[in-house]
Amino acid sequence: KELILKKAREVCTCTRQTVVTFFCRLFPVLDWLPHYNVKTQLLGDVISGLLVGIVAIPQSISYSLLANQDPIYGIYTNFFCSIIYVAMATSRHNFVGSFGILCLMIGQSVNRHLQLAGYGDGSTGSVLVGNSTSSSNGTGACDRSCYAITVALSLSFLVGLYQILLGVLQLGFVAVYLSEPLLSGFVTGSSLTIITSQMKYLLGLNIPRHEGVGSFILTWVDLFRHIQNTNICDLVTSLVALAVIVPVKEINDRYKEKMKAPFPVELLVVIIATVISYYFSFEERYKSAVCGDIPTGFRKPTLPDTNLFSSLAVDALPIAVIGFAMTVSLAEIFGKKHGYTVRANQEMIAIGMCNLIPSFFYCFASSAALTKTLLKESTGTQTQLSGLVTSLVLLLVLLWIAPLFYSLQTSILGVVTIVNLRGGLRKFRDTPRMWQLSKLDTVVWWTTMLSSTLVTTEIGLLVGVCFALLCIIFRTQRPRAMLLGKVSNTEIYEDQSAYKQLSSIANIKIFRFESSLYYANKDYFKTVLYQKTGVNPALLAAKHPRVEARANADTGDSKSFSGTGLGCLKPARRRAEQPPADTRPQPIDMHTLILDCGAMQFVDSVGLSVLKETRRDYEEVGVRVLLANCNPSIRRRLREG
Repeated sequence: KELILKKAREVCTCTRQTVVTFFCRLFPVLDWLPHYNVKTQLLGDVISGLLVGIVAIPQSISYSLLANQDPIYGIYTNFFCSIIYVAMATSRHNFVGSFGILCLMIGQSVNRHLQLAGYGDGSTGSVLVGNSTSSSNGTGACDRSCYAITVALSLSFLVGLYQILLGVLQLGFVAVYLSEPLLSGFVTGSSLTIITSQMKYLLGLNIPRHEGVGSFILTWVDLFRHIQNTNICDLVTSLVALAVIVPVKEINDRYKEKMKAPFPVELLVVIIATVISYYFSFEERYKSAVCGDIPTGFRKPTLPDTNLFSSLAVDALPIAVIGFAMTVSLAEIFGKKHGYTVRANQEMIAIGMCNLIPSFFYCFASSAALTKTLLKESTGTQTQLSGLVTSLVLLLVLLWIAPLFYSLQTSILGVVTIVNLRGGLRKFRDTPRMWQLSKLDTVVWWTTMLSSTLVTTEIGLLVGVCFALLCIIFRTQRPRAMLLGKVSNTEIYEDQSAYKQLSSIANIKIFRFESSLYYANKDYFKTVLYQKTGVNPALLAAKHPRVEARANADTGDSKSFSGTGLGCLKPARRRAEQPPADTRPQPIDMHTLILDCGAMQFVDSVGLSVLKETRRDYEEVGVRVLLANCNPSIRRRLREG
C-alpha cells in the first residue's frame, strides 16, 4: 500500500517542471525547434521538402484510387498528416502519409461496406439520407463517393484510437512479433495484390472489385475473361508511361549517390499525360477513364459515423498494427543510422494522432511511407521541418492546381502505383540468399507472402504471425543436442560431431541441450539424452532384476543336481556358479554424466521434474549426474524445487 501511494504521489505531482517535461515529451518539436540552426539545417530541409512534395502529388492521387476514394482525399491525407507528425515525432526522417499497403486494406474494407449499403461497383445513383457526412452539395444526401469517405474516415478514427492506446499503455513491444521476414513477405504479397487490383485500370476494363478469400485469382480470371474489351488507348498510354518511368527510376536508384536529387519523372509523366489527354480528348473520343472534377479548398470538419464502429472495429486492428510497425521500424532504422534516439511509444502516439485528428477532415488512415521516407533521407533532410515544406506544396495543389488534373487518365495513376511497388517485388531475388542463412525464416516469408496473396491481406498477416510463433516453438521444442569433447591443452569443450581431434574424458560424458527445458521439449530431452549417451537407465533398471532372477534360478538348479556326490560333476558345479553370458548385466561405459545447462535460460516445474527423474534413474544404474553452467535463476529454481 505504501509503495503504491508513493508511486501515485510521484506520478501525480504537478510542478512547473513536470508540466514542461510532459509537454516536451508529448510534442518533441518544443524540444528541438528552439535549437534549430537556420544556417546549417534550413537549406537541406527546404530542398528535401520540395522534392518529397513533388513526388507526393501523383502518389496521393494514385493511392486514393487504391483506397477506393476520390483523388482530393489522398491530398488531404498527406497534407494534414505531415503537419501533425512534425509536432509529435521523434524521428527526423520519416514521412507520414498515404501508404500503398494500408490503402489496399482500406479499399477492401470500404468496398465491402459499399456493397453492404447497396452501392454497386462504381455506381453513383443510389443515395443514403441522414448520414453523418453530407455530400458536397449540402443536401444531406450521401452518394457513393460520400459514403466511401464516411467509411474511410470512421476507419481512420478507430485506427488512430487503437494506436494511441497502444502508445499510452506502453505496448510498443507488440511490434517485435512482426519479424523482418514476416513483414517482408507481407509487403511482397500485398504488392502482388495491389498490382492485380490496378491491372483493370491499365487495360481500361470495367470489372468488379473482388474481396475476400481468393480475390487475387478471381480478379485474374475476370481480367482474362474480359480481355477482348481492352481499351487500346489506355493500354498504349500505360505501356508508354511504364517505358518512361521504369528506366528513369532505375537510373535514379543506381546513381542516387552522385545525383543531388532524383529526377521527378512521375510528376513529369502525369503533367504530360494530362496535357495530351486534354488536347486529344481521350475521354470523349476513346472512352478513357479520367480523374474528373477535383475540387479546391477544404471542406467543413465532420464527425465519424459511430454506427459504423462495430463493423469496422475488426478491420481497424490489422491496419493499426501494420501502420505502427512500419512507422516504428523505419524510425529506428534511420535513427540508428544518423545517431539519434527514437522513442517507440511516442512514435505510436504520433502516428495515432496522424490518423485520429485528420479523420475529422476527410482523411483516411496513414503511416510512414517507405519510398518517400527514403527520398527524404537521401535528399538531405535535417529535421521534420521539411514536412511543413511538403505541406505547403500540397496546399498549393489543394487551393489552385487540383482542377488541372481533370483529364488525367486513371491508367496513369495505376502505372504510378505499380512502379512504386518494385521494392516489394525485388524481395523475390533475396530468397535464395535467405534460404542459405535460415531455412525457417524463408518458410515464414513464403507462407506469409502466399497467404497474403491467395487468401486476404488481413488473414495473411494473422497466418504469418501464428506461423512465425510456431517456428519459434518448434526451434525450442527440438533444439540441437550434443556430446562435448575437450580441446587439447585447453578448458574449451565443443561438439564432438562438429570438430575432429577432440579428447573425451574416460567414463565421463558431457551433454549439452541448447534450449530452455520446459513442458514442450521434456520428452525430446530424455529421448536425445538416451540416444547420445547410449545409456537408457529405465531399460537397464528393468532388465537388471530379470538378469538377477535368471542367474539365481540357474545357480539353484546346478546346486541340487551336483548334490548327488558324483565326482565327475564337480567341474559342472563350478561352471554353473557363473551365470551364462546372455544373463550378465551389460557394462556401462560411464560413471558420471554432466549436463551442460549454459544454454538453458529457464527451467519450468515440468523441466525440474525431468531433471529429478533423470538424476534418480541414472543413479539407480550407478551413474552420477552433475549440472554445470547453471545461471542464477536456474540455481534458485533448483534450490526451491
